[in-house]
Amino acid sequence: MVGSDTVRLRLDIAYDGAGFAGWARQPTLRTVQGELEEALATVFRRTGPPPRLTVAGRTDAGVHATGQVAHVDLTREQFGGLAKPHRGPSHRPARTPSDALLARLNGIAGLDSDVVVTRITEAAPGFDARFSPVWRRYEYRVADLDAPRDPLRRGHTLWYPAHLDAGAMALGALTLLGLHDFASFCKPREGATTIRTLQEFRWHREPDGVLVASLQADAFCHSMVRAMVGGAIGVGEGKLTPTQLEELRVAEARTSAFKVAPAKGLTLVEVGYPADEDLAARALTTRARRDAE
Repeated sequence: MVGSDTVRLRLDIAYDGAGFAGWARQPTLRTVQGELEEALATVFRRTGPPPRLTVAGRTDAGVHATGQVAHVDLTREQFGGLAKPHRGPSHRPARTPSDALLARLNGIAGLDSDVVVTRITEAAPGFDARFSPVWRRYEYRVADLDAPRDPLRRGHTLWYPAHLDAGAMALGALTLLGLHDFASFCKPREGATTIRTLQEFRWHREPDGVLVASLQADAFCHSMVRAMVGGAIGVGEGKLTPTQLEELRVAEARTSAFKVAPAKGLTLVEVGYPADEDLAARALTTRARRDAE
Protein backbone atom coordinates (compact mmCIF):
# COMPACT_ATOMS: atom_id res chain seq x y z
CA MET A 1 0.00 0.00 0.00
CA VAL A 2 1.35 3.42 -0.99
CA GLY A 3 1.09 6.03 1.77
CA SER A 4 -0.08 9.61 1.36
CA ASP A 5 3.51 10.83 1.62
CA THR A 6 4.66 8.59 -1.25
CA VAL A 7 4.31 8.82 -5.03
CA ARG A 8 4.46 5.60 -7.07
CA LEU A 9 5.76 5.88 -10.62
CA ARG A 10 5.45 3.33 -13.43
CA LEU A 11 8.53 2.90 -15.61
CA ASP A 12 8.34 1.29 -19.06
CA ILE A 13 11.75 -0.10 -19.99
CA ALA A 14 13.54 -1.61 -22.99
CA TYR A 15 16.96 -3.24 -23.06
CA ASP A 16 19.33 -5.42 -25.04
CA GLY A 17 20.06 -8.26 -22.65
CA ALA A 18 23.36 -9.36 -24.20
CA GLY A 19 25.46 -7.24 -21.84
CA PHE A 20 23.54 -8.04 -18.66
CA ALA A 21 23.57 -10.92 -16.19
CA GLY A 22 19.78 -10.69 -16.07
CA TRP A 23 17.43 -8.18 -14.48
CA ALA A 24 18.02 -8.74 -10.76
CA ARG A 25 20.79 -6.91 -8.93
CA GLN A 26 23.80 -9.16 -8.20
CA PRO A 27 27.08 -8.31 -6.48
CA THR A 28 29.97 -7.73 -8.94
CA LEU A 29 27.75 -8.41 -12.00
CA ARG A 30 26.19 -5.93 -14.41
CA THR A 31 22.40 -6.17 -14.33
CA VAL A 32 19.52 -4.06 -15.61
CA GLN A 33 18.21 -3.39 -12.10
CA GLY A 34 21.69 -2.49 -10.93
CA GLU A 35 22.24 0.02 -13.74
CA LEU A 36 18.86 1.72 -13.25
CA GLU A 37 19.12 1.84 -9.46
CA GLU A 38 22.59 3.36 -9.69
CA ALA A 39 21.12 6.05 -11.94
CA LEU A 40 18.29 6.62 -9.45
CA ALA A 41 20.86 6.90 -6.66
CA THR A 42 22.65 9.61 -8.65
CA VAL A 43 19.45 11.56 -9.26
CA PHE A 44 18.38 11.39 -5.60
CA ARG A 45 21.80 11.48 -3.94
CA ARG A 46 20.82 14.45 -1.76
CA THR A 47 17.34 13.34 -0.75
CA GLY A 48 17.65 10.26 1.41
CA PRO A 49 18.10 6.55 0.70
CA PRO A 50 18.15 5.65 -3.03
CA PRO A 51 14.82 4.30 -4.36
CA ARG A 52 14.49 0.63 -5.31
CA LEU A 53 12.67 -0.85 -8.28
CA THR A 54 9.98 -3.54 -8.30
CA VAL A 55 9.71 -5.29 -11.66
CA ALA A 56 6.97 -7.18 -13.50
CA GLY A 57 9.23 -10.05 -14.57
CA ARG A 58 12.86 -10.81 -13.71
CA THR A 59 14.40 -11.73 -17.05
CA ASP A 60 17.37 -14.11 -17.15
CA ALA A 61 20.88 -13.36 -18.41
CA GLY A 62 20.88 -12.53 -22.11
CA VAL A 63 17.09 -12.06 -22.42
CA HIS A 64 15.93 -8.82 -24.05
CA ALA A 65 12.92 -6.60 -23.39
CA THR A 66 10.92 -4.03 -25.31
CA GLY A 67 8.00 -3.95 -22.86
CA GLN A 68 9.38 -4.45 -19.35
CA VAL A 69 7.53 -2.64 -16.53
CA ALA A 70 8.70 -1.62 -13.07
CA HIS A 71 7.58 0.75 -10.34
CA VAL A 72 9.46 2.98 -7.94
CA ASP A 73 8.19 4.75 -4.82
CA LEU A 74 9.40 8.31 -4.18
CA THR A 75 8.86 10.58 -1.23
CA ARG A 76 6.95 13.77 -1.91
CA GLU A 77 10.23 15.64 -1.45
CA GLN A 78 11.99 13.52 -4.05
CA PHE A 79 9.11 13.79 -6.50
CA GLY A 80 8.66 17.54 -6.07
CA GLY A 81 12.36 18.21 -6.44
CA LEU A 82 12.41 16.72 -9.92
CA ALA A 83 10.51 19.68 -11.39
CA LYS A 84 12.81 22.35 -9.95
CA PRO A 85 14.57 24.31 -12.72
CA HIS A 86 18.34 23.96 -13.04
CA ARG A 87 20.63 26.93 -12.60
CA GLY A 88 21.33 29.22 -15.52
CA PRO A 89 19.16 30.38 -18.42
CA SER A 90 16.77 27.90 -19.92
CA HIS A 91 14.63 28.03 -23.05
CA ARG A 92 13.03 24.67 -22.33
CA PRO A 93 9.34 24.56 -21.42
CA ALA A 94 8.54 23.41 -17.90
CA ARG A 95 8.52 19.62 -17.56
CA THR A 96 6.47 17.42 -15.28
CA PRO A 97 8.40 15.58 -12.55
CA SER A 98 7.88 12.30 -14.43
CA ASP A 99 9.26 13.72 -17.68
CA ALA A 100 12.17 15.28 -15.80
CA LEU A 101 13.08 11.93 -14.24
CA LEU A 102 12.80 10.22 -17.64
CA ALA A 103 15.24 12.69 -19.18
CA ARG A 104 17.71 12.44 -16.30
CA LEU A 105 17.78 8.64 -16.19
CA ASN A 106 18.32 8.35 -19.92
CA GLY A 107 20.84 11.17 -19.82
CA ILE A 108 22.89 9.31 -17.22
CA ALA A 109 22.73 6.15 -19.33
CA GLY A 110 23.97 7.98 -22.45
CA LEU A 111 22.95 7.99 -26.09
CA ASP A 112 24.42 4.56 -26.86
CA SER A 113 23.02 2.79 -23.81
CA ASP A 114 21.71 -0.79 -24.01
CA VAL A 115 18.92 0.09 -21.53
CA VAL A 116 16.36 2.84 -22.11
CA VAL A 117 13.44 4.02 -19.99
CA THR A 118 10.80 4.64 -22.64
CA ARG A 119 8.13 6.23 -20.43
CA ILE A 120 7.48 7.27 -16.83
CA THR A 121 3.97 7.99 -15.55
CA GLU A 122 2.32 8.38 -12.17
CA ALA A 123 0.87 4.98 -11.35
CA ALA A 124 -2.86 4.54 -10.85
CA PRO A 125 -4.00 3.75 -7.28
CA GLY A 126 -3.38 0.09 -6.46
CA PHE A 127 -0.82 -0.42 -9.22
CA ASP A 128 1.93 -2.94 -8.45
CA ALA A 129 4.31 -3.80 -11.29
CA ARG A 130 4.90 -7.31 -9.92
CA PHE A 131 1.54 -8.37 -8.51
CA SER A 132 -1.01 -6.50 -10.67
CA PRO A 133 -0.30 -8.07 -14.10
CA VAL A 134 -2.81 -10.49 -15.61
CA TRP A 135 -0.34 -11.70 -18.25
CA ARG A 136 3.18 -11.43 -19.65
CA ARG A 137 3.97 -11.88 -23.34
CA TYR A 138 7.28 -13.02 -24.87
CA GLU A 139 8.48 -13.55 -28.42
CA TYR A 140 11.22 -15.89 -29.63
CA ARG A 141 12.91 -15.60 -33.05
CA VAL A 142 14.41 -18.57 -34.93
CA ALA A 143 16.10 -18.45 -38.34
CA ASP A 144 16.23 -22.02 -39.67
CA LEU A 145 17.65 -23.08 -43.05
CA ASP A 146 14.56 -21.65 -44.78
CA ALA A 147 15.23 -18.14 -43.45
CA PRO A 148 18.03 -15.62 -44.12
CA ARG A 149 20.68 -15.10 -41.47
CA ASP A 150 20.63 -11.36 -40.93
CA PRO A 151 23.91 -10.37 -39.24
CA LEU A 152 22.29 -7.17 -37.97
CA ARG A 153 19.87 -9.27 -35.88
CA ARG A 154 22.20 -12.09 -34.89
CA GLY A 155 22.07 -10.96 -31.26
CA HIS A 156 18.28 -11.35 -31.15
CA THR A 157 17.67 -14.41 -33.33
CA LEU A 158 18.64 -18.05 -32.93
CA TRP A 159 20.29 -19.38 -36.09
CA TYR A 160 19.24 -23.03 -36.29
CA PRO A 161 21.04 -25.38 -38.73
CA ALA A 162 18.03 -27.44 -39.86
CA HIS A 163 14.71 -27.15 -41.71
CA LEU A 164 11.87 -26.73 -39.21
CA ASP A 165 8.22 -27.65 -39.82
CA ALA A 166 6.25 -24.65 -38.60
CA GLY A 167 2.95 -26.55 -38.78
CA ALA A 168 4.21 -29.33 -36.53
CA MET A 169 5.62 -26.76 -34.09
CA ALA A 170 2.23 -25.05 -33.92
CA LEU A 171 0.54 -28.38 -33.16
CA GLY A 172 3.07 -29.12 -30.43
CA ALA A 173 2.51 -25.71 -28.90
CA LEU A 174 -1.24 -26.37 -28.67
CA THR A 175 -0.62 -29.38 -26.39
CA LEU A 176 0.91 -27.09 -23.76
CA LEU A 177 -1.93 -24.57 -23.49
CA GLY A 178 -3.97 -24.24 -20.30
CA LEU A 179 -3.50 -24.53 -16.55
CA HIS A 180 -0.82 -27.14 -15.82
CA ASP A 181 2.14 -27.99 -13.67
CA PHE A 182 5.03 -27.05 -15.96
CA ALA A 183 7.73 -28.77 -13.89
CA SER A 184 9.05 -30.44 -17.06
CA PHE A 185 9.88 -26.97 -18.46
CA CYS A 186 11.04 -25.06 -15.37
CA LYS A 187 14.27 -24.94 -13.42
CA PRO A 188 13.25 -25.74 -9.83
CA ARG A 189 13.50 -23.02 -7.22
CA GLU A 190 12.98 -23.78 -3.55
CA GLY A 191 9.53 -22.71 -2.40
CA ALA A 192 8.42 -21.68 -5.92
CA THR A 193 5.49 -23.25 -7.71
CA THR A 194 5.63 -24.45 -11.32
CA ILE A 195 1.87 -24.26 -11.85
CA ARG A 196 1.01 -21.70 -14.52
CA THR A 197 -1.73 -20.88 -17.04
CA LEU A 198 -0.32 -20.75 -20.55
CA GLN A 199 -2.82 -18.59 -22.42
CA GLU A 200 -1.16 -18.46 -25.84
CA PHE A 201 1.64 -20.28 -27.66
CA ARG A 202 1.72 -19.95 -31.43
CA TRP A 203 4.26 -19.92 -34.25
CA HIS A 204 4.32 -18.02 -37.53
CA ARG A 205 6.83 -17.20 -40.24
CA GLU A 206 7.62 -13.57 -40.89
CA PRO A 207 7.66 -12.44 -44.56
CA ASP A 208 11.44 -12.95 -44.57
CA GLY A 209 11.03 -16.56 -43.38
CA VAL A 210 12.09 -16.13 -39.75
CA LEU A 211 10.02 -18.22 -37.33
CA VAL A 212 8.55 -16.25 -34.43
CA ALA A 213 6.91 -17.75 -31.36
CA SER A 214 4.46 -15.73 -29.29
CA LEU A 215 3.84 -16.95 -25.74
CA GLN A 216 1.53 -15.47 -23.13
CA ALA A 217 0.84 -16.64 -19.57
CA ASP A 218 -0.30 -15.27 -16.24
CA ALA A 219 3.36 -15.70 -15.23
CA PHE A 220 6.35 -17.77 -16.29
CA CYS A 221 8.66 -19.74 -14.02
CA HIS A 222 12.44 -19.83 -14.39
CA SER A 223 13.54 -20.98 -17.89
CA MET A 224 9.97 -21.95 -18.85
CA VAL A 225 9.72 -20.01 -22.12
CA ARG A 226 13.08 -21.14 -23.47
CA ALA A 227 12.36 -24.76 -22.53
CA MET A 228 8.99 -24.76 -24.29
CA VAL A 229 10.57 -23.17 -27.36
CA GLY A 230 13.27 -25.85 -27.25
CA GLY A 231 10.61 -28.56 -27.10
CA ALA A 232 8.76 -27.04 -30.04
CA ILE A 233 11.98 -26.88 -32.07
CA GLY A 234 12.42 -30.59 -31.35
CA VAL A 235 8.97 -31.18 -32.83
CA GLY A 236 9.77 -28.98 -35.83
CA GLU A 237 12.91 -30.97 -36.54
CA GLY A 238 11.07 -34.30 -36.21
CA LYS A 239 12.89 -35.45 -33.07
CA LEU A 240 9.61 -35.32 -31.12
CA THR A 241 5.95 -35.59 -32.09
CA PRO A 242 3.34 -33.19 -30.71
CA THR A 243 1.94 -36.09 -28.68
CA GLN A 244 5.34 -36.81 -27.17
CA LEU A 245 5.72 -33.16 -26.19
CA GLU A 246 2.40 -33.37 -24.38
CA GLU A 247 3.51 -36.58 -22.65
CA LEU A 248 6.64 -34.80 -21.41
CA ARG A 249 4.44 -32.06 -19.93
CA VAL A 250 2.17 -34.58 -18.22
CA ALA A 251 5.21 -36.34 -16.71
CA GLU A 252 5.99 -33.16 -14.69
CA ALA A 253 9.70 -33.98 -14.51
CA ARG A 254 12.81 -32.38 -16.03
CA THR A 255 13.90 -34.13 -19.20
CA SER A 256 16.80 -34.31 -21.65
CA ALA A 257 14.50 -35.04 -24.59
CA PHE A 258 15.06 -31.52 -25.96
CA LYS A 259 17.52 -28.67 -25.51
CA VAL A 260 16.54 -25.43 -23.80
CA ALA A 261 16.74 -22.64 -26.39
CA PRO A 262 19.45 -19.99 -25.91
CA ALA A 263 18.52 -16.72 -24.24
CA LYS A 264 19.45 -14.42 -27.11
CA GLY A 265 16.33 -15.18 -29.18
CA LEU A 266 13.94 -14.24 -26.38
CA THR A 267 12.31 -10.85 -25.79
CA LEU A 268 9.74 -9.71 -23.21
CA VAL A 269 7.42 -7.63 -25.37
CA GLU A 270 4.47 -6.68 -23.17
CA VAL A 271 2.99 -6.91 -19.67
CA GLY A 272 -0.80 -6.77 -19.41
CA TYR A 273 -2.63 -5.08 -16.55
CA PRO A 274 -6.34 -4.88 -15.72
CA ALA A 275 -8.38 -1.68 -15.73
CA ASP A 276 -7.27 0.88 -13.16
CA GLU A 277 -10.19 0.14 -10.86
CA ASP A 278 -9.17 -3.54 -10.71
CA LEU A 279 -5.44 -3.08 -10.06
CA ALA A 280 -5.54 -3.29 -6.26
CA ALA A 281 -7.82 -6.34 -6.22
CA ARG A 282 -5.61 -8.13 -8.73
CA ALA A 283 -2.50 -7.43 -6.63
CA LEU A 284 -4.21 -8.78 -3.49
CA THR A 285 -5.32 -11.94 -5.30
CA THR A 286 -1.84 -12.59 -6.71
CA ARG A 287 -0.15 -12.04 -3.34
CA ALA A 288 -2.60 -14.40 -1.64
CA ARG A 289 -2.01 -17.10 -4.25
CA ARG A 290 1.77 -16.78 -3.99
CA ASP A 291 1.58 -17.00 -0.20
CA ALA A 292 -0.58 -20.11 -0.44
CA GLU A 293 1.82 -21.73 -2.89
